Amino acid sequence: MVETVSIIFPFIYAALNAVSFALYGLDKYKARKELWRIPEKTLLTISLFGPIGAWLGMMQFRHKTQKTMFRYLVPGFVGVHLLLVLWLNL
Repeated sequence: MVETVSIIFPFIYAALNAVSFALYGLDKYKARKELWRIPEKTLLTISLFGPIGAWLGMMQFRHKTQKTMFRYLVPGFVGVHLLLVLWLNL
């Protein structure tokens, strides 16, 4: 069971980060076209589970970088995930 989880988890984590990256890009596209936007709560929630993709999406698309909440929370989520990885590997 543990072997299965350790094999599947990186793929799930990569998928969450890819979805997070894509949502930031989609929201930026919708902002430019003045279409219905993705709620900030949704972006922050996906950032909690896929922070690396969210942070890369913020930088790549220059989206939500001026919002204080995003500017501090998303890098904070990245830090928490890095600390968890370090803790789990010790």
